Formats: sequence, C-alpha cells, structure tokens
Amino acid sequence: MKKKVFLCWVLGSLMVSTLFSQAHLPGLSDYQGFLKSKTLVVLENNLLSDFNAGIKEAMNNSWSITPFEFISRSEFNQYARDSHYSFLMVTVASFNKDRTEASYNFLSLLRGGRGGSVVNMPDLCSLPLAYERTEDDGYSYKLEAFLRFIQSHVQLMMDSPELIGDNSLKYYNKNIFDLKGKTLYLTKEDLAPEIDTYEEIRKVYPHPFKIVAREKIARAIAEKERDVVFLHKVGPEKTRLKARVYKILIGAADPVFYYFEYDMVRKASDDAFQLKDLKRIR
Repeated sequence: MKKKVFLCWVLGSLMVSTLFSQAHLPGLSDYQGFLKSKTLVVLENNLLSDFNAGIKEAMNNSWSITPFEFISRSEFNQYARDSHYSFLMVTVASFNKDRTEASYNFLSLLRGGRGGSVVNMPDLCSLPLAYERTEDDGYSYKLEAFLRFIQSHVQLMMDSPELIGDNSLKYYNKNIFDLKGKTLYLTKEDLAPEIDTYEEIRKVYPHPFKIVAREKIARAIAEKERDVVFLHKVGPEKTRLKARVYKILIGAADPVFYYFEYDMVRKASDDAFQLKDLKRIR
C-alpha cells in the first residue's frame, strides 16, 4: 500500500493519506533488515481498548519472527528514525483515487528510518482492520490470525521478491482453489441479504461452510483449527456510503489468505460479502 507525505494525529492513531508515494514501497533489503530489527508494538492511547488487550495476547501467543516489546504512542518518535527498529501499529489511511473522504484503520508493519516519518517508512505489510468510525471489537479477536499471516507474508516476500509491490495481497487469490478442503466460517451480519441463510449459500457454494457467531471464530483461531477459513469483512457499517468494503478469507490456523478483494459501497446492502463473492470462490 502506498502512502503520501501527510501526517497528523487522529483519534489516537496515525493518519496517512494515500497518494501513491514511491517512498513507502519496501525493497528486498527492507525485509532483510526487518529480520534483524526489534519490533515495537505501538499501543493505542486508550489503554482499555480492545486492540491493546488483543494485540498483547496475540503477540505473546504467536509472534516469533523478531524480538518485540510494547510502547506507547508518545514513545514512538523516540525510535522512529532508527532502522534497527520496526513497528507494528494502527494507521489510518484514505485513498484519494476513490474520490471519497472514507478512512480506514490498518494494521501496519513498518521499518524504522527514512526520516522517522510514517509516510516514508517502508510498509512491509498492511492489513485492513476496520472503517475508522467503527469499534475495534469487530476485529480484535482476529489479531492472532493476522499476525501469523504477516509473518508468513514477510517470508514469502523474501523468498519471492518479484512479488513485492502495492498489489502483493492480490497474489493470494490463487489459493481460492484450496478452499474445497476447508470449512468456511461466516457470520450472518457480514452476509448480503440474498445469501444470509444456509439454504441460500448451499445453492451456490458446494464446499463445507457454517454460519457462526464471532465466538466460534475466536475459538477456531485460538485452537488453530486447520480446516477452518473465516471471513474478515471491512466496511463502513452504516456510518456512510461511498467507501470501500474489503472481503478477506483467512485461515484460522494456516497463515494464508484464500481470497482478497474489495469493492466500492454505493448502497447500504453493498457493505457485505456478496453473492458474486461466493461465485468467485466456489
């Protein structure tokens, strides 16, 4: 993801406007340097946030690629210019090419240095978490799965540097064909009205699936159920129209994306996993 030179503090997170700046793209040397770094996990200002509790537990359970410690937002500037450090943090991004004012929370892995500015730091991996105005309890229980994926993604970029670029997450759509051996977990609130029942999905999707509560997904992630893939949907959640809605299918245990796509919301019912998404993955 490419981001431009515009930075301010917003709601405890770093705001980065996206205008396709080359400075933000990593190179192979940035990934290699990351492996020698210490990762500083930047906590949100709200110490009671679901993100803070979730990221602490997830890091302790699943982060093994680098040594790490937790720091506050106020401590970030002390370390930002030092390339011996990397940062895992929430950034807020908007996309000028979308011609909207929509902003999104991303979980970003950045390498320190390049003037100490987030907008210039090499972005090793950024995953959409939620639309900026929505609550973090919609994704905090998924953080351990995200961390497993980020570590795997870093290794893939090192093994296959030709994949490095701002569309590298699209690469994982090749894994769609492996879904037939998995059980797809979906939550009813993330499904479009025409596919929000078992009977409607079964008409289109021939592989195993379940419509489950969030707690069932959290348990599958914690217990590393290898046959489970779950949906992560990011959209404006009725707070606005004309925004992106991301649809990601990720393994509960496998650090793999099986589907990565986004569309623009034009009407409220677009903010969902759609019939067309089911048809793409069947």
